[in-house]
Parts: sequence; structure tokens; C-alpha cells
Amino acid sequence: MNKYTAEQNLIEQALDVRKNAYAPYSKFYVGAALLADSGIIYTGANAENSAYPVGICAERSAFAQALSVGERSFQMLAIVGGKINEYPLKNYCSPCGMCRQFISEFCDEDFTIILAKSIDDYKIFRLSELLPYSFHEQ
Repeated sequence: MNKYTAEQNLIEQALDVRKNAYAPYSKFYVGAALLADSGIIYTGANAENSAYPVGICAERSAFAQALSVGERSFQMLAIVGGKINEYPLKNYCSPCGMCRQFISEFCDEDFTIILAKSIDDYKIFRLSELLPYSFHEQ
């Protein structure tokens, strides 16, 4: 039996994948874990590039992995971020505006987003709280 809640399990996986981030410029390592309706968890880490817009955030990395195998329905996302040797993390890492809009393409306003500093220190939000007036093609 798993000793963690579903939220804590996602946080643990986000913390683990965060170690794989490529962040030589900002030194800010981000990990994300995305739970699909299928029960599969997809993870992603940020990958920077010297041409800043070319990099990818951890959140979009996790979604891209899921989308590439045909997943289209999701339950929740956990995000963690900070300096590589920092644990517990000092701050909650919120998705950037681009990621918020990207998430809204595939998830409804009640989609759960978990921002965590550690397994036991986290906050739960709905997408509508983080992106109140998202753009959607009519």
C-alpha cells in the first residue's frame, strides 16, 4: 500500500524528475508530474537554451510526453522548482503564463494543479484560479 496520497505521489515524482533538468543559465531546476485519466504519470523537466525562447518548461515537457503517446485526458499536475541543492524548496513554483495557457488547451477550469515545496508542504489550485480568463477559440 502506498504511504502517500495521490497528490504526494505526484509531488515525489516531480521532485525526482527535477534532478534531470537542464538549467545552466538560470540554475533554476523544475520538475512536473502529470497524472492522466489512464492512471499513467508523465514527467517533465525544464530544458534551457542560450536562445531563451527555445527552451521548454517542465509542465509543457510532461504534457508533450503524454500527448505524444495519445493521452488527451488529465486529472492533475504537480510542479516543483528551485535551485538544485535546495530541499525543502524555499518557494512554490507556479507555471508561467505560456504554460497556463498551454494547460488550458487540454484541461478544463477545474483541473487540479499542485504547487509544492516538499512532500508535505503543498498548495492545491484549480486551473481557473491560476488562469481566470483563458483564451479559447470559439
